[in-house]
Amino acid sequence: MEGETFLWLVRHAPVDGVKGTIHAADAPADLGDRTQLDALRQRLPQDAASYASPARRTVETARALGLAPKLVPEFSEQEFGDWTGRRHDQLAATGGDPYAQFWNDPARGKPPGGESFEDQVARVRRGLSQIDAGASTLVVHSGTIRAVLCVALDLTPQAALRFVIDPLSLTRIDRLATGWRVVCVNQRIS
Repeated sequence: MEGETFLWLVRHAPVDGVKGTIHAADAPADLGDRTQLDALRQRLPQDAASYASPARRTVETARALGLAPKLVPEFSEQEFGDWTGRRHDQLAATGGDPYAQFWNDPARGKPPGGESFEDQVARVRRGLSQIDAGASTLVVHSGTIRAVLCVALDLTPQAALRFVIDPLSLTRIDRLATGWRVVCVNQRIS
């Protein structure tokens, strides 16, 4: 990133699927909250570059906001490997030691065949280097936004996992010549 960068980070709309599931990248968005989408659209910068994770729910949300984003794989949600498509309550009941151990240290823990949140932070940092100076809207996942906050605030991954990032919320972060500035986190627009 050369020059000052102004980021509008939007978490995608809720997933149209069973709650408590670790959803795959092809899970669709529930775009039924038109009032929230319209209010959020009004808060986004005009003529800004737009980026999204390649997941279906982020692309659908971006399009519902009137954006035609460039897809950036580095902005994908944390990879949960063998646990993708399964519900947390099922995993808690049948996942055994690997599932319990993951929650003992969720920043460093890796699901079978997946990645840690620390891995996601490193990947998102690479994705941020692809964003041009100026205003940009990113339609991404809660984990991606936490990873950006980790980078911007120089937090440990463990600390960044404490942020709540709701569906269709707005997080504003700027990269200035003097460093990062956090304008707001998890703002619900109505």
